[in-house]
Amino acid sequence: MLGFQPATITQSAEKVGLAKGSYSYHVRLLERAGLVKVVRTRKVRGVTERHVRMAHLRLAEEQFAGLGARLEALADEYRELSDPSLPDASLVFAPFHPAARGQRAGDAK
Repeated sequence: MLGFQPATITQSAEKVGLAKGSYSYHVRLLERAGLVKVVRTRKVRGVTERHVRMAHLRLAEEQFAGLGARLEALADEYRELSDPSLPDASLVFAPFHPAARGQRAGDAK
């Protein structure tokens, strides 16, 4: 749903049938993991409304594999720069590539 256009917590929660508080909690977890990004905020009746989005890419198999390798190399590069005197920070990335049409379980060929 967020792959194509930003949406507010309220809009998204209504679309998936969840309470705003529950949906907001899960979006914060995805945001901390770097899977969604807040692209705009505004105050609505004293509450900060956040518009979030998710990165959506269309890549060939080789490009997808290359992206994973580049992310691993970047994490390794920064791991080597780590300063033990600084507070811990975590980097989470989870490239997800669903099976192509016709390869999904139950699809007719």
